[in-house]
Amino acid sequence: MKNLLSSIFILAFIINVQSQTNLYENPDFDDIAKSHKIIAVVPFKTQVELRPKQMKDMDNDQLHRIEKSEGEGIQTAMYSWFLKRKTRGKLQTLQVQDPKTTNVVLKRNDIDYDNINEFTPQELAKILEVDAVISGEFETNKPMSEGASVALGLLVGFWGSTNKAVVNMSVHNAEDGVLLWNYNKKVSGSLGSSTEDLINILMRKSSRRLAYTKND
Repeated sequence: MKNLLSSIFILAFIINVQSQTNLYENPDFDDIAKSHKIIAVVPFKTQVELRPKQMKDMDNDQLHRIEKSEGEGIQTAMYSWFLKRKTRGKLQTLQVQDPKTTNVVLKRNDIDYDNINEFTPQELAKILEVDAVISGEFETNKPMSEGASVALGLLVGFWGSTNKAVVNMSVHNAEDGVLLWNYNKKVSGSLGSSTEDLINILMRKSSRRLAYTKND
């Protein structure tokens, strides 16, 4: 019995280390969300942590392009996640702006992946003409977006699914810039082979606390 309890404790500890979650929900989010008609997801700022052996065959510009591709991949995957719920009738009247539209509008206002953090979520929402903005940071040791993973494979001969990822995602209200929801999750292990797989894993439980989808 003692050995069994020890094994259970060790297993629980490993699971906790491999999947750590922090979630904040503004107490007024439900009420505020009722007035939202359209939201936008902007590219996530990404950090790809490669091993020194992998970095020796790559320069900073190449790494930057991979990180940019990964950040846009997360943006697209989040849009697809919302879109699937939209087609199931879960989002009712809420619209999610197409990432292509989002990125074109940002570009017309001289905002890109490199300087987007110089603008507040409230400023971005005003430019995009939406009611809320979803933004975030993403860290990984193996890119998952198609463009990033293919580029990395060609450059350093490195293929395979991600085995470590940290996502910090926020929803800000457009009207006053107030933080409505923040989700920080660290996971490791088998996370699938695409950004869509990763987002599905990350949002599986957190969506129950997201005002737009908690009734899914």
